Amino acid sequence: MKAPNIAIIGATGAVGRVFLDIITERGFPTSSIRLCASERSWGKTLSVANKTITVEEATPQLFHEMDIVFIAAGSEISSILAPVAVEQVAFVIDKSSAFRMDPDVPLVVPEVNSSDLSEHKGIVASPNCSTAPLVMVIKPLNDIVAITRVITDTYQSVSGAGSLAMKELLDQSENITSKRPINAIEFPHQIAFNIIPHIEGFLENGFTNEEMKMVEESRKILHLPDLSITATCVRVPVLIGHSEAVHIEFTEAISPGLIREILAAAPGIQVRDDPNANVYPMPIDAADKDEILAGRIRQDPANPKQISMWLSCDNLRKGAALNAIQIAEEMLRRNIPLKHRRI
Repeated sequence: MKAPNIAIIGATGAVGRVFLDIITERGFPTSSIRLCASERSWGKTLSVANKTITVEEATPQLFHEMDIVFIAAGSEISSILAPVAVEQVAFVIDKSSAFRMDPDVPLVVPEVNSSDLSEHKGIVASPNCSTAPLVMVIKPLNDIVAITRVITDTYQSVSGAGSLAMKELLDQSENITSKRPINAIEFPHQIAFNIIPHIEGFLENGFTNEEMKMVEESRKILHLPDLSITATCVRVPVLIGHSEAVHIEFTEAISPGLIREILAAAPGIQVRDDPNANVYPMPIDAADKDEILAGRIRQDPANPKQISMWLSCDNLRKGAALNAIQIAEEMLRRNIPLKHRRI
């Protein structure tokens, strides 16, 4: 398969800029690269793969000339642009939540369910930044001993809410230390020196949309529609890197040692688990890394069938841009046709 023509929508955003870095780092094969963003960014230049490229408008003609379109924008933009790109017979990899639960759209983490890619009808979705690390841990463990229940609590960095949220954290931190007034715009409360147990809107069941995304997306990716799973999602004053406390119950007792062996052999996971030497995953160590870091692996003393652990990952990389690029790499490696019937 020849090197594809690619476009990145949302190239100037927090995730979009990481897309550019990863494409350069991995030497992703391209015949041409087009960068698109909102009108206020048209005419700006960005560097990718040792080229300087001008940001432009996303148009049907541009999509017609592309083989792969990466969309790193919000679900509202994706809902508009993805069908246009598909109509122009481009293959879309979408990072937003717009199509994740559409039964006709594969939701893929390549280390977990790459076989679903062959079922695409023009769009493949990439999951939520907190779902990806969770399913990467669940899959290899469930392959050895069946899992009956998962409880996860996330500690999500402000970069998950975009570049303006990152600026707000920095500004608030500076204002607090300088004893100046605090403005909360991107979040409902002050985020500096605080944590907020609220990511996205609340639903009638008392959970947030972010929490239910984790539940529904995990079930779809793992092909476990009846998996018992619950989540609590919390925003923390960290710039980059999401962490998760994960509690997994199995059908039978399983030792922490075996868990470490399974995860150490799983693709995309690095075990860091020596608490007595203060070695465990932290977002500061996960930033700029592709791997999911796993540690604090221990057996529940009240329930030998339950294992608890701590995960950290770079939410802008494996939680977003890297996963999308890996989807494209897997499509090319498997020679899965990018062209498709219109949906």
